[in-house]
Amino acid sequence: MNTLTTVLLSALPLAAGWAVHVWWLRACLNTARRDPLTGLRTRDGFTRRAAALLKDPRAVVVLADVDKFKHINDTYGHPAGDALLKATADRLAHHVGRSGVAGRLGGDEFAAVLIDDHGTAADMLAVLHGVLARPVDGQDPAVRTTVSLGWVRAADFPGDDLSGLLRRADEAMYAAKQARAGTRRAGLGRLFATIAGRRAGRTGARADAPVIEVAA
Repeated sequence: MNTLTTVLLSALPLAAGWAVHVWWLRACLNTARRDPLTGLRTRDGFTRRAAALLKDPRAVVVLADVDKFKHINDTYGHPAGDALLKATADRLAHHVGRSGVAGRLGGDEFAAVLIDDHGTAADMLAVLHGVLARPVDGQDPAVRTTVSLGWVRAADFPGDDLSGLLRRADEAMYAAKQARAGTRRAGLGRLFATIAGRRAGRTGARADAPVIEVAA
């Protein structure tokens, strides 16, 4: 056995150990980027994947907020609230599909980026709104609520990054919630202006934030 072969053979255990270590680190990182309750990506994991998807001109950014979630928690208990969040996450992820990404930003707020292959995002999200309002399997039928959706086509605002598009979707979602409209598209109708990236009513927003007209 020559010296080179001996060196290579002696290096094999080290290489195998390093490969296992790298795999373990990746598994830990992936777990850290997953919300333990819903299994969706956390904000960091969602941001990474969403930013890549926004390179596609067909991308649509969606922000979803569970309506009257505190009422569910207070009335039926936190386990019922958790079940509602899990069901919302599962339905959202299923609707977005493998070509998109869904994440839990925190609390009862979710975000998604989907690829609108056929220009039917409005119809798709109207269907999703109905799906999200269904009762939760295995729970009291009363454990249900609606989810307000705000959305924006990335192509409508080519100068915006993910953060900017999420702000627009947030404004549209808030308008939908106030009007009990279910869904609202950013860039259409009257939306609440943001101050320093926060819409009226959010922490950090100016109390007298004006209402503005946004061109279609």
